[in-house]
Order: sequence, then structure tokens, then C-alpha cells
Amino acid sequence: MGSQKTFILAVDDEADMLETYRSILGKKFELLTAASGRAALEILKNKQVPLLLLDMKMPGLNGLEVLKKIKETESDTDVIMITASKEVASAVEAMKSGAFDYLTKPFDVKELLIVIDKALEKRELIKENLYLKETLKNTTEYCDLIGRTPGMKKLFETIEKVAPTDSTVLIHGESGTGKELVARAIHKKSKRAHRPFVAVNCAAIPENLLESELFGHERGSFTGASERKLGKFELADSGSLFLDEIGCMSAAMQAKLLRVLEDKVIERLGGEKGVPVDVRIISATNIDFQKEIKEGKFRHDLYYRLNVIPINLIPLRERKEDIPLFVDYFLNKFNKELNKKVNSFSAEALKALMGYDWPGNVRELQNLVERGVVLANGREITPDDLPFSPSLKIEAAPIDLDAGGTGNLHKTLEHYEKELIVKALAESGQNRTKAAQLLGIARSSLNSKIEALGLS
Repeated sequence: MGSQKTFILAVDDEADMLETYRSILGKKFELLTAASGRAALEILKNKQVPLLLLDMKMPGLNGLEVLKKIKETESDTDVIMITASKEVASAVEAMKSGAFDYLTKPFDVKELLIVIDKALEKRELIKENLYLKETLKNTTEYCDLIGRTPGMKKLFETIEKVAPTDSTVLIHGESGTGKELVARAIHKKSKRAHRPFVAVNCAAIPENLLESELFGHERGSFTGASERKLGKFELADSGSLFLDEIGCMSAAMQAKLLRVLEDKVIERLGGEKGVPVDVRIISATNIDFQKEIKEGKFRHDLYYRLNVIPINLIPLRERKEDIPLFVDYFLNKFNKELNKKVNSFSAEALKALMGYDWPGNVRELQNLVERGVVLANGREITPDDLPFSPSLKIEAAPIDLDAGGTGNLHKTLEHYEKELIVKALAESGQNRTKAAQLLGIARSSLNSKIEALGLS
């Protein structure tokens, strides 16, 4: 069997006009006809009709009166008004009353078919949008994680399996892919959900302070330690501790963390007694651990302790089908926060988002949507509202690989990397955290590059 035809109701008091509709539309659509406004309303009471071709001038109820009665019932039927050339003022009133469009008699057959296609296409877009909203509602209920691609569904299934256990989890993913959201989802689904979730960014804490931050210290243990301080392990007792950017940890701290994982006891700086802790460790990184272990920068025994359950997050460029979901989610979020009423991205703007590689992943998309909501001139974000590139781009001259060999290539790439960093710092007002977000890299990586390139 073929696909079901779309119903269209044509309303006109002239029999010749109804016959014209049958000859034009009868093969492509399931055409219903009515010779009066009241007959049309009776049909609509008993049948759901997506589209109505409605003559403006009829005895009894005229087209405008029929249109208003249809809109009073909150029907989702779209109405195309058919008018005489001298009835343009009435057609404008019909548009204000909710008509989709109007045509003047005598109309061109191609013009009629184009307007019908536009009306039906609009209905499909609305249906798709409602589907996306429903999907979004379902996915955001999953601990604020959004996605419907196979990879995301697999991630949700993994979290469901992993969460009830106390096994350590190592989340690997590029900057901006939502590693902390996954860690929080694991905690929320676990038996520890009613206990604390404590997050620590190991890259953001100076090395000489990280031990005190994690394990705490006693009063007088070092200059400035005027009172006892509980570390993150004790604050997370009976709950979960999320160690982000764990690859930045020094060798000395790696050894101390390994001992805590083995003994489940911490020692505060300056303390004489061990303190038992019951903490589930969830860690995250964007580094290549195998490379770090091979180069002696990360302990293999600690890696095996942390990597009992590995979770690899998919970058946004590999799940672009989820971009409309994120766009809808962030539009709702920033409209509420900024008291704005931006409804959507235009088709061209959404196409631009879908064609971009998103080196900064979801965080970069979130920043772009927020910027679009702030700068949009109307209720729709257009390509003119996008700072495209969504992040920084510098037009580079072609590189001649034969001129100077690989050493010259290295210098050239270093030059462009410098330009990108300088531009990001300028755009962010020398705020390194914001500059790192613009570049789509971790702040620790930006700091390392600034030092290596002599930009500090």
C-alpha cells in the first residue's frame, strides 16, 4: 500500500470552482469539498483536516466569518483564503485573524501548489519541533544529559549499570564534552545520591596547595594555617569525589592519592592520625594516558586504580544530530535567565551550526547560543547574529611545505598558534578562563602554551 494522502478541504459556492480544485488536486491529495461555510464547519467537526482552501465571498457565512469560527475552536487547520482582486483589504484582515496565506482569483496553478506545499511544510516543521521538545524533555530528565544518538543512548545505559556500584570511574573526553555532568549523573543514580558530591579541578589549584585542598590540614601545619581545615575527601565522606583534570597531578600527589585509594585513609597536613574515609572516586581527563605513562609522567598503577570503569565521551562534531536539542535547551535556559523571547534559530543559522566542527564542543555551543540570545534583534537568531566563526578563525596564507622543510612548517604553525592565543586574550579582556573557552581548550593547556610560546 502507498502512503496515505493528505486531506484538503476546498470550500466554494461555485460548482465550477470546486471541479477545478478536483482536477488540480485530486490525484495528489485526498480532496474534500463543501459548497458553503456551514457545510465546511460540519466537516471539520467530524474530521481532522490539515488544510482548508476557503473562498472569501459566499452566501450565508462568508470566508472571514468561517475563519474566525475555526480559530475560536483552537483548531490547528491551516487556512488559505481565496479572494477576488477587489477584496485585498479583507484578505489582510484574514491574515491578521490567523490565515496562513491568500490567493486572488484567477490564480496560477503553480502558485496554488507552491502555497499548499509551504503550508504543509510548515506543519511538518511544527510537528518535528514538538517531537524534539518531547525528546528534549525526556533526555533532560536524565540528569541534565542531552542526546538521542546511539552513542548517547549507550552512555545512558552505561551510567545505569555503573551508578549502583562503588567502582572507580575514569571519564575521558575533550574539553567541553560534559565530563562533570556525567560524573554528577553517576552520583545521582547511585546509592550515595543523598550524600555530598564534591568536585575538584586539579588543574586550577597550585601544586603546593593541592594536598591541603584534598586532604585538609591541622592548625599550625604551615604558615598561615590558623585553624584546622577539612579537605575534599572528608567533605565528600559517604558520597562521591570528582577529580577533574587528574592528568595534571604531580608525581608526588599521584603517589599520595594511590595510597588513599588503597588504604581508604587520609592524613591531614600536620596531622598525626589517619582519618578513614568512605568516598567513591570519579575522575576525568582529556589527556592521552598511554602516552603519559610511556613518558613516565603518570603512574601506571594509579591509572589502573582509576580506570576500573572507563567512559569515553563523544565530541559534538561526531553527534551533530543532537545540536537542535542543545539549541532548544539553551534557548529556553537563556531566555529565562536574560528575560528575552528569542524563539528559534533560522534555517540558515541552524545550517551554519550543523556545518561547524565545534572544537570547544557543547560548552562552545552554549556560549554561542547565549551570545545569540543577547545580540538577536528579533525573535529569531539569523546568521547575522552569529559570531561566525563561532570561535576564533584567522585567515592563513598557504604554507609552502617545500620552502624550508618541516622546521619552517613548525615555526609557521607556532606563529598562527600565537596569533590565535593573542586574539583570544584580547577578545576576553585578558581573562585566561574565557580565552580558553573561546579556543576550546582547557585553561591549564592555555597556560602551558602561553609559557611555551613566551607570551606570559
